[in-house]
Amino acid sequence: MESLISKNRNRFIFIEEPFGKERDSMSSLIDYVVLLDQPMELCLSRIIKRHTEQPNSDSICAISNYLDKYEDHYRDIYISAVEQVRINSDLIFNEVVSIKEIVNYIGNWLKSNEN
Repeated sequence: MESLISKNRNRFIFIEEPFGKERDSMSSLIDYVVLLDQPMELCLSRIIKRHTEQPNSDSICAISNYLDKYEDHYRDIYISAVEQVRINSDLIFNEVVSIKEIVNYIGNWLKSNEN
């Protein structure tokens, strides 16, 4: 990450870090935490779509296995992680809108928070 920061000339670098600043090894590298707090059914739908848009002989089995794990423990783990990250989030975005609208909103928010 430090190498990426030193080589990058962009104003912002976006990373997907499911734990926000909660991991000590990442916290010093993160200026803002933006939590995309989407409904669980939307997250699950996207995972299923990902498996069906790139089908292979194991797609149905993979979806079934994922759903078993989701019902057993994935859902609870996700909810717990989101609750932890929410505490130290700088922006929580929980509207269900297009990706373009999310990007515009977050971009405007970041610009308004620049020093």
